[in-house]
Amino acid sequence: MLRKRAGSHSDAGGKLIYMLAVIKTGGKQYLVKPGDKIKVEKLEKKEGEEITFDEVLLLERSKKLTIGTPMVKGAKVLAKVLETKKGKKVIAFKYSPKKRYKLKKGHRQNYTLVEIKEIPEV
Repeated sequence: MLRKRAGSHSDAGGKLIYMLAVIKTGGKQYLVKPGDKIKVEKLEKKEGEEITFDEVLLLERSKKLTIGTPMVKGAKVLAKVLETKKGKKVIAFKYSPKKRYKLKKGHRQNYTLVEIKEIPEV
């Protein structure tokens, strides 16, 4: 029995297709494959909505690698918004010895959890 690799899917002929992409969103880059769930900077979309990432920097399909200059033309990644939440609290603490100075601040960053649905052919 042939095992599937992570990020691989079968086409109509039963042949395994390995899909991989590097997308850019919120000033960061993410290596994704179908089925992945990733946390990205907050997106103005509601839960359950479909979203398309057009900024694809690298695309691999069936061991055929395409590197963009800087983006791959016509490439896109389809995803579904699962939820929008706040992350864990990060504490910023400043302290100066002998000056009686202490400053404690907390911050919770908003994020959107998305699930990668598919990487359509270019």
